[in-house]
Amino acid sequence: MTESNPQVTLQTGGSLREAYGETMEIAEKKCLPTLDKYCKEFIKKSPFLCIGTAGVSGKADVSPRGDPPGFVQIIDNNTLFIPDRPGNNRLDTMNNIIENPNVGILFIIPGYDDTLRVNGSAKVTQDKTMLASCSVNGKIPNAGILVEVKEAFLHCAKAFRRSKLWDESSKQDRAEMPTLGKMILEQTADTDSPPTGSDIKEADEFIDDNYKTGMY
Repeated sequence: MTESNPQVTLQTGGSLREAYGETMEIAEKKCLPTLDKYCKEFIKKSPFLCIGTAGVSGKADVSPRGDPPGFVQIIDNNTLFIPDRPGNNRLDTMNNIIENPNVGILFIIPGYDDTLRVNGSAKVTQDKTMLASCSVNGKIPNAGILVEVKEAFLHCAKAFRRSKLWDESSKQDRAEMPTLGKMILEQTADTDSPPTGSDIKEADEFIDDNYKTGMY
C-alpha cells in the first residue's frame, strides 16, 4: 500500500506565483484608481453587494447589503456612500471598519454574469444630509458607510457561469432544508431542551413579521 502524499501548502508569494504563472496583462491594466463611467453605471444598476471587512485581530467578515438599484450613492469619482439598514445588530461590518478601515466590495446585478469589485478605505458616518437622502417611508438609517475608492475593476463571468447562478435549472427547492427559525433554534438550544414545534412556529412567525415590518 502506498502512502498518500502529505498536504502541501503554498506559504510565499513566490511559490504561489510559480504555481499559477504570470497575471494576464489586461488583468493588471483593468484595475483603475477611480470610478469611470462603466463602474458608475454598474453601481447604479446594482441592487446587491457583499462587503468584506476584517478587524484588527484579523477576524474577517463578509456581509450582504441590498436595496433597489441605485441605493449606493456615488458622491464623486472616488467616494461611495452605503446606507446601513436595520439588521440583527451584530454590527460585525461596522465594528471592523472602526478598527480597520480596509474594505472590499463586490457589486452584483441580477442576470449579469460579470461583477464589479471595489477596494478602498471606509468609515462609519452619521452625516445627517447623506442619511436623510436615504430615508424610506420616513425612516432614516442610524448610520452609513462612506467608502474612499482606491481600486475598481470589472470581474469576468467564469464563477457565475460555472455555477449557472442565474439559470432557472439551478434554482433549488427551499423546502429541502428546514426553516431559518428551526435551524437557528436547534443551533442555539440547550441539548437537554430541544425546541418544540410551538417554539419553532413562534420563531418562524417572528422572522416573517420582521421581514414585513423591519426592513427599514
